[in-house]
Amino acid sequence: MENHWLLTGIIFLPLLGMGAVLVVPRTWIRWTALGFALVTFLLSLALVPQFRGAPADVFGPAYQDGFKLVDRLPWIHSAGFAIDYFVGVDGLGFPLVLLTTLICLLACIASWNIEKSPRGYFGLFLLLETGMLGVFSALDFFLFYVFWELTLLPMYFLIGIWGGPRREYAAIKFFLYTLLGSVLMLIAMLWFYFASNHEGSHTFNLIALSTPGVLPAFATHKTMWIVCFVLLYIGFAVKIPVFPFHTWLPDAHVEAPTPISMILAGLLLKMGGYGLLRISYPILPNAAAVGAVAWTLGILGVINIIYGALCALAQTDFKKLVAYSSISHMGFVLLGIALLTPAGFQGAMFQMIAHGITSAAMFFLVGVIYDRVHHRDIVRLGGLAGQMPVYTGLAILGFFAAMGLPGLCGFIGEIYVLLGSWQATVLGPVGAKVLTVIAATGVILTAGYILWSIQRVFLGAPKPEYAGVPEISRREIGIMVPLGTLAVALGVLPWQTVLVFVHGTLDNILRLMIYNR
Repeated sequence: MENHWLLTGIIFLPLLGMGAVLVVPRTWIRWTALGFALVTFLLSLALVPQFRGAPADVFGPAYQDGFKLVDRLPWIHSAGFAIDYFVGVDGLGFPLVLLTTLICLLACIASWNIEKSPRGYFGLFLLLETGMLGVFSALDFFLFYVFWELTLLPMYFLIGIWGGPRREYAAIKFFLYTLLGSVLMLIAMLWFYFASNHEGSHTFNLIALSTPGVLPAFATHKTMWIVCFVLLYIGFAVKIPVFPFHTWLPDAHVEAPTPISMILAGLLLKMGGYGLLRISYPILPNAAAVGAVAWTLGILGVINIIYGALCALAQTDFKKLVAYSSISHMGFVLLGIALLTPAGFQGAMFQMIAHGITSAAMFFLVGVIYDRVHHRDIVRLGGLAGQMPVYTGLAILGFFAAMGLPGLCGFIGEIYVLLGSWQATVLGPVGAKVLTVIAATGVILTAGYILWSIQRVFLGAPKPEYAGVPEISRREIGIMVPLGTLAVALGVLPWQTVLVFVHGTLDNILRLMIYNR
């Protein structure tokens, strides 16, 4: 594979921006961070020609054929280890890299009012962007793990220093949960390395590990395959987050500043779903196809959908309501992946992109209100439509997209997952349909808490105490316009905007599972 500098430049440009932020005068900090975030986004757009207009079989019959802009250099080759700097993007990583650079750019603009230690804030912000871009691009498991851990420390400090009153508690809880998952992932990673035999040596190469014969056969090592799958699943489930590893999320969201909540919901949660599709299923296809494993993951996905929606219905804190809605929506991702159908895989991937857009929009919209009235109590709000009509219109667009209204992005991912789960054979004809029906009730619950929230916050008679609340600003409108535009575009043109890029890679992963079984 020919080496390309572009992807490496996209990954490490924010890190270079962090260095610049640490040395420029205080008055230039925001503009410097914004400049690097903007250039990173513009560079990521250069990935589009690599995928646009490609035929349906662009990813080829072999898994490795789908990776573009590959950059591979020797990194740690000592003491018997062979670890490479190895990055590349395919239909799985490409849309997530674009989403990362866009959400980080908008979150940087949303951070304009940060006054407390802006140098530290924007430096950590850019370091976090490099970590996330690395996760979505790494093709060496060791490098993947390094980038995965790199996202942990910036987020810990961004919550723990710039968060709300209980920020230390939320930051420590986030750190401990994520660290637990990382340790379990490390165990599986080391087992893969020492058990692998690729061209006469051990390897961390994710493509090689997905090749039949590199790891011991499932027939003779069934227990270890399933154990490693469970270890990886827990590591990724913490990030998604999946019940019962979800309890860190509401606390982290409530205490995090608005821009960090946008990144946490819009991007960090996607690392879990991406890890399942990039690592767990291609490397351990036999374990993923075991009926008990598929049943367990499918049931947990349904629990997420229903439990998250019911918790959202019970909330009076506007931000916590949105946090629990994220748990519910990410349940569709797990359900779509678990049941091993093309529609389910495509729906899960689409749902990750759609939720990245809608969750970032919803957390930002809650932050707009909090900046003006300094509380998030839904009971105390009301009648804002008469005082903030522009904001109300944008908010209703964002909330309807999250609700899954046809014509908006949230609908496509959910309907694909439900169609895919209905067709699933791994659970048997009855089991799949039962899970589908239960999951579909989550759509009704979602409509319930979204519409009730709109009624309580925006409708009704205007309250005198909010008579002087200012309308949404031009800067804030500039943040919402791209998110609203994408919510409509993905809902109206799902194939042209997302599915045309991802379906080849996802079909290859499913074929890889068939070949390996």
